[in-house]
Amino acid sequence: MTPVLTIAGSDSSGGAGIQADLKTFTVHGCYGASVITALTAQNTAGVQAVYGVPPDFVKQQMNSVLDDIGVKAIKTGMLFDTENTKAVAQILKGHFDTKGHIPLVCDPVCVSTSGHALLHPDAVDTIIDELFPLSDLITPNKAEAELLLKQRDFPSRIANLQDMINAARRLRTLGPQAVLLKGGHCVVSLRELANISSDDTQVIRDDLLDENSNILRIHGRKEQHVDSLVVDVLCTSDNHITIFVRTKLQSTSTHGTGCTLSAALACQLARGTPLSEAVRLAAAYTHIGIETAIPIGSGFGPLNHNHSITPRLVPPRTKTNPYPLTSSLLRSSRMIWKEYVQHEFVVLLGKGTLPKENFLHFIKQDYHYLKYYARAYALLAAKSHAYAPISAAIDVVFSIVQESSMHMGYCAEWGITEDELINTSESPALTAYGAFLIDTGMQGDSMKLVVALAACLLGYGEIGLWLKEEAQAPDSWVQWEGNPYLKWMEDYSGDIYQKAVKAGLETLESRAAADAPSLVRFADWQDVWERCTRLEKGFWDMAIDEPRSLNSRLLSYVASSS
Repeated sequence: MTPVLTIAGSDSSGGAGIQADLKTFTVHGCYGASVITALTAQNTAGVQAVYGVPPDFVKQQMNSVLDDIGVKAIKTGMLFDTENTKAVAQILKGHFDTKGHIPLVCDPVCVSTSGHALLHPDAVDTIIDELFPLSDLITPNKAEAELLLKQRDFPSRIANLQDMINAARRLRTLGPQAVLLKGGHCVVSLRELANISSDDTQVIRDDLLDENSNILRIHGRKEQHVDSLVVDVLCTSDNHITIFVRTKLQSTSTHGTGCTLSAALACQLARGTPLSEAVRLAAAYTHIGIETAIPIGSGFGPLNHNHSITPRLVPPRTKTNPYPLTSSLLRSSRMIWKEYVQHEFVVLLGKGTLPKENFLHFIKQDYHYLKYYARAYALLAAKSHAYAPISAAIDVVFSIVQESSMHMGYCAEWGITEDELINTSESPALTAYGAFLIDTGMQGDSMKLVVALAACLLGYGEIGLWLKEEAQAPDSWVQWEGNPYLKWMEDYSGDIYQKAVKAGLETLESRAAADAPSLVRFADWQDVWERCTRLEKGFWDMAIDEPRSLNSRLLSYVASSS
């Protein structure tokens, strides 16, 4: 376990201060040591009293810990007054001079959530002058940032995103290596984000839905309010800005949020995690802690620090994100997923200009693909150990058999006879895809097969929704009415297929929640998902390229014959 030290006040209600820090350290797999600077009598309704620990005793605590334990990172929180702040800075400077610098996260705690002063006003200059120059990162909230800037006669009002960026850069000039300006009290919109563009600014949108994620939005993931986002702004030593965007949560379980975030950051830095990634992970941990919290007390209750007591590669399902595994898979394969969903075949189909021979080639191959798909679901039934998943898989097999009959009727409408359909040779792209599904089904982990099968189910659902959404846009490039392929678009965007998509999402997520993967197993799932997405794209490539190749060969033959 990696030792991490917190230097902060005690919260008798357990939601903030060293109590929150130690819980966070434990959940992150770190060993927590603590130095108490002040005792508070407080609860979720507010702070009733504060008793400062004498500075000499603060020094004694620090020396006891630092002389004995190989601490790998330190965070400071509530320091109470000037004398304690000076004592902490003095011991830290001496320790860094003799034993080398280790990451220091300074959370300049000034005021509690309920408005109670937690730092004497004359201690602000001491924090700036003596502690900031030692700090790798400071983590002020909006109110603290305004106070610190005002103390040094900088413009201090923070009302929008650009103000936050300017403030973070100004705070950086006060001595710390980096500044994380927390935005929980400052709401921004997507339009504001879109207006921020420069070579030294990066936006990380982990909590927002990416392009081509309609299947998550339509089937239960709550739509983000584009005018109600919160951002944290990171300014590093080279003045580079990284903006971390998240949805604003409506919650009263926010007591100790700042303590928790800075403690999580200290753990990540202790492990050697790069700063930007450390902020992303710590912010995600804190965000889920708020969202999964159970109300405690009559006021602002604590976070759920224990939501990740067992490290989870797939976050827990929540109301705003009931599909965390699918969200993760879509993010990890963002580029190839877009190439699949927005493929040339799909675009031409949406326009109604897809050559008939390409569509006919596709639906004939798709008929044979359904056989592989049914066999793969039969394997899933064989690998299941309870009646419910066995029944579900068999139901899908029967549905595919029924679909194959309808597919045959659909092909007949396009002039393809039953004999022609049955005797069509498999394309190499189809054989490769089908063989991969069967091979995956023969392996030990049934979840790999569930993931493999989901790429087709969810992909076609996403394509149907994308075309339908594009068709509703002003001056749309999609021709809906009068499109020769309208039935295909209606089928995959329609209620019946989207009901199957929702059931598929539920299967994928419930299995992942019931059987959390190891690092290696999760990497296998990601690999299977990406390979199937590439094979799906290859299926579209086949539908476009093989008829072209055949036409080219025919033209060459005719030319040579004449």
